[in-house]
This record gives sequence, structure tokens and C-alpha cells, in this order.
Amino acid sequence: MENQDRMRILVLANQKGGVGKTTTAINLGTALAAIGETVLIVDLDPQGNASTGLGIDPARRKLSTYDVLSGEATLAAVIQSTVVPRLYISPSTMDLLGLELLIADQKDRSFRLRNALTSFAKDSRGALSEKFTYVLIDCPPSLNLLTINGLAASDSVLVPLQCEFFALEGLSQLLSTVEHVKRSLNPALTIHGVVLTMFDGRNNLASQVVADVRSFLGKKVYETVIPRNVRVSEAPSYGKPVLLYDLKCNGSQAYLKLASEVIQRERELRAA
Repeated sequence: MENQDRMRILVLANQKGGVGKTTTAINLGTALAAIGETVLIVDLDPQGNASTGLGIDPARRKLSTYDVLSGEATLAAVIQSTVVPRLYISPSTMDLLGLELLIADQKDRSFRLRNALTSFAKDSRGALSEKFTYVLIDCPPSLNLLTINGLAASDSVLVPLQCEFFALEGLSQLLSTVEHVKRSLNPALTIHGVVLTMFDGRNNLASQVVADVRSFLGKKVYETVIPRNVRVSEAPSYGKPVLLYDLKCNGSQAYLKLASEVIQRERELRAA
């Protein structure tokens, strides 16, 4: 993709729900923007929680990611600014639930998002395409055609993993899907890293889960661990990322550290 040296595309994927995937997309995007990056979040989840959490009211979603993937609109026409400077979003609507049926028999069904991003980057008239340094794709909690589109369009996969007893359950299925996509659709796809979320230091089990995951995945696990934090949970109801809601809380500080770690890992990946 043109602009690839500057615009990096990361997909946040985990077929398990409730692992902090959308929360991570919102707050990692905000943290990256806060330290000078210009970020686009592509909301691929029909629930549209990333859009809601960034203050995009449903009434403002006249055009959405659905229109991009169905071919009714360009990505440039759909993108909206958010409450966060330098952070933009392609919002979602429930229409995405019907996308798979709509494009199931199309040869390019797995590449709709990649083609849209490629066209966007090549469009010299789209001034925004010159600005984005990161694209974060928030996938639904399932391994369906929407998630396949996200994986096929991305440079790397970022996996949020909750610090709970069944943390590793299903991870092998996700990693197997990533390998399948790499073989058949996107040979350049890599695992960027695994971020441990909802960590409760008072819980001995949570510490054991962290140790187990690090033992299993090694350096693929980010050093930063996202704590369970009430301010992180409250922020979406106000249509704000936690960094705007309460910058000083532990959750905000953790996402700022994660953003720095993501950028450092990007430098290492590019140098490799």
C-alpha cells in the first residue's frame, strides 16, 4: 500500500467478548493521538461501541463503515472527527449485520476493507490520507467475514486478552485463523502483540494468568498491563475515552504506556 512507511494498520481481534477490545481501540487510539500520532479507528463491530464511546451519536452516522464495505461510499466520505484532536473514526451501524449476506458471493468479499484503505491512501485529493500514521480496526467478537476483512487489510494483529481463568481459551483458534489469513489472503500479516487487560492486583489468579500467558507467548506479550479500573468503565457512558475523562487514573496512564510500547515495537518491526 502506498504510504505504508507512514500509515500502519493494526487490527484488534479476539473472538471472545468482554475482553476490553473496543476499550483498547478507543483508548490506545486516544493515547497515540495524545503523543502526536494521527489515528483513524475503523469500527467494524455492528454494535458500534467504539463510535458511541467516542461521542458519535447514532443520528450522526448517516454514512458508516457499512457504506464503505458495500461500495456505496468512499472511506473519505465516511470518516468523522471525534472529541479527541488527531483522532478520527469510520463509525459503525447495525447495518453491518447484513453485510455478509450482501457480499457473500462476491470474489472480493474478503478484501473490501483493504481495497477501501488502498483507494483512500492513493487519493491525492484526500488530504487526510497524508495525515494518518495509524489505523486501528475494531473487530466484532467473532471470527466472521468482518473480522476476516480486518485481518486481510492489516499489517499486524493486536490481541486484547482478559486476565481471567479462561484467558487462553480460544486464543489458539484466533492464532490459527491469523495463520490461515496469512497463507491465503495476507502474507505480510504479523502478530504485533498481546495486551493483558482488566488486571486486578488483589486477585492471585490474575497474577497467575499473567505469568501463564507470558510463559506461553513470551515477547509477544506487551510489558504494559491494563488494570481493572472503574474510571475506564465509566468513561464510555460519557462518550469520552478515559484519557479525557480522567487523565490521572491508573487506566489512562496504562494506555499511555501501551501507546509508547506500540510505537517502540513498530520501530523494531520496521528495522527487522
